Amino acid sequence: MNPATVGMARITYEIRSYFRAPESVFFTFLFPIIMLALFSVAFSSAADIQAGPGTSVDYATYYLPGLVATGILLSGTQALGVDIATERSDGTLKRLGGTPLPVLSYFVGKIGMVLVTTFVQTAILLAVASLVFGVDLPTDASRWGVFAGVLLLGIATSCVLGIAISALPREGRRATATIVPVVLVLQFISGVYLPFTQLPAWLQDVASVFPLRWMASGMRSVFLPQAFESGEPGGSWQVGLGALVLVGWLVLGTVACVVTFRWNRKDA
Repeated sequence: MNPATVGMARITYEIRSYFRAPESVFFTFLFPIIMLALFSVAFSSAADIQAGPGTSVDYATYYLPGLVATGILLSGTQALGVDIATERSDGTLKRLGGTPLPVLSYFVGKIGMVLVTTFVQTAILLAVASLVFGVDLPTDASRWGVFAGVLLLGIATSCVLGIAISALPREGRRATATIVPVVLVLQFISGVYLPFTQLPAWLQDVASVFPLRWMASGMRSVFLPQAFESGEPGGSWQVGLGALVLVGWLVLGTVACVVTFRWNRKDA
């Protein structure tokens, strides 16, 4: 049986399982949308954010790029990490390992689920931003090209990191407590909620090691006016460097997946 064919069949199963778990839907799928609504309403009466004479954006526009990037990380790294760790702990992976299901098919199902849910989540987030909060979306095809590149590379990187990080929790019930704080800290130090250059230099350096900082910067280059580029480290979006960092994490994450993934923990 073709592993790709079996994997495609599993995508539907994984999507159904995902939306049947209320905690996954709330903390991964709906979280960026809720946060956009929260920030937009909370700062609706505040003055727009300035990037220079004659250039400003409202808070919905300012927070949108970081929340798009956050959605990618939540759907990939957090959701997959917790999901796979839980399946390993409750014996699901061990049972699957005793069937003819190829490992490749299992991951095709998981990654396909992340692709679908991230695409839908991002589409809803952009629709809410535009239709409800009046965010002006880009009309330049080149910006949408950057958006597609950052989105797809971000999804791929987040998926392999989610698979790799799933090996850390020794028990399924500890998966959320192990993985969620890591993802939450990355959101606060990567320019999602706070202007990145307002962070201490050493914290900027730490954040720049990880993918979310570059996904957020790449998305800001898509949705924010060019004048906001001067507020980035070095006065540039550094999209090319960000792509290289994501590719590096994609390679490292893939190696970690191959080395660490087992149907069952050896120490279980």
